[in-house]
Amino acid sequence: MEKPIVKIYHPVDETGDSYMRMEKAGIKVVWQRGAWDSNEKDRQEEEIIFGADTVVGVGVANRTIQITRKSLESAPQLRMIAKYTNGYDNVHVDAASELGIIVVHSPTESNWGGVAEGTMAYILCLLKKVREKDRAVKSGNWRDPSLFGTYVGSRISDGYEGITIGIIGLGRIGSRLADLFAPWRVTLLAHDPYVEDAKFVHHNVKRVDLETLLNQSDVVTLHCDLNEETTNLISTEALEKMKPTAILVNAARGPCVDLNALVDALLQEKVAGAALDALTEEPPNPQSALLGLEDKVLLSPHMITANHGGGLIPAVPWVEAAVYSALKGEVPKYVVNEDVLPKWRDRFGGKSLL
Repeated sequence: MEKPIVKIYHPVDETGDSYMRMEKAGIKVVWQRGAWDSNEKDRQEEEIIFGADTVVGVGVANRTIQITRKSLESAPQLRMIAKYTNGYDNVHVDAASELGIIVVHSPTESNWGGVAEGTMAYILCLLKKVREKDRAVKSGNWRDPSLFGTYVGSRISDGYEGITIGIIGLGRIGSRLADLFAPWRVTLLAHDPYVEDAKFVHHNVKRVDLETLLNQSDVVTLHCDLNEETTNLISTEALEKMKPTAILVNAARGPCVDLNALVDALLQEKVAGAALDALTEEPPNPQSALLGLEDKVLLSPHMITANHGGGLIPAVPWVEAAVYSALKGEVPKYVVNEDVLPKWRDRFGGKSLL
């Protein structure tokens, strides 16, 4: 029996140890050494073609590589697309389901927990004017009134109610962010039509519609998947509903925010600031108006999860385990498109290639 082919189109495991273990288990692994994001800025968007003999494709959620219907159809015996990332928006999931292919992601706590912690840091950086205070001292200034920050939590002593934080998307990340801010005694709002009421109650978050969240929040932070519904979710219309003193945080996906609309809103002081870990163009064009907004915007190179001992590395054994399961004809953990499982079992269930 010929060895099943697993194509690693984004090799997160730079050591190659997991791929060598797969080889020893009787798998032909196609991969190239190097970081998955090496030379990312020089890449053009690419539609991956797997090849007729590929049975599993492995990579990350990166817009430079698209897993399209054509990609999936290029390998008639393709069993699974496995992601090292929590996100999977570069995969045509509907097409995968139609073709009987499972899509698996890796919601490791180091990934989604890192996003929540980073988001909290960005919010505090903007509200407490951390960058401005540092720069003032280094340039010889001292205690300028413009450096006053925002008191975040409520105060019992004088009845100050604290700020309102609006979370769009109450999944793993949004829930953890709510838990992180809970001791601060802020008002927590969230909008997520796909989450049950019990989760809102469990995390002490008030469920509201999107318009109410935009109107009432001092911080609006995005933690939703990218799909047709959430593309340009934060548009000119949405920004006009926000407070002029509010800040926007996008640690989800760049296209969730209409960047031109956001730049205009910041220039016209319709909103006070923004922190962006994800952009529509990554990295941004050096001529982008976004780069001229100074302290109105805090930018991050889409690496909010990049923490020592964290990031994508903890997902390596998850993906490796998923590969073994799929090749044995067993359903792996963390399947995104569970509706395809009856069809998948009919095609591959119990049919081991190892």
